[in-house]
Amino acid sequence: MLLCEQKTYYIGITNDLVDRINRHKKKESFFTKKFSDLKLIYCEQYNDKHEAAIREKQLKGWSRAKKQMLIDGKLGRNICTEYAEVLLG
Repeated sequence: MLLCEQKTYYIGITNDLVDRINRHKKKESFFTKKFSDLKLIYCEQYNDKHEAAIREKQLKGWSRAKKQMLIDGKLGRNICTEYAEVLLG
């Protein structure tokens, strides 16, 4: 999950997080290319693409408040917190 311009959440799936972040930073993503400030704020890891797609759809349906609770660690563990600065520098 990316936070775009400190106001909009972008949720997607990838099998290569570093490459995907770099593509977002290079403005190669349709949705995020209009934003200059991107911050990785949450991620989860799945071994199965189908499970990841189901979770992506679920998260996209959540309210902003529920997404914020997830980011804050109130609904699970945010495994990407320690990688956020490295990936987006």
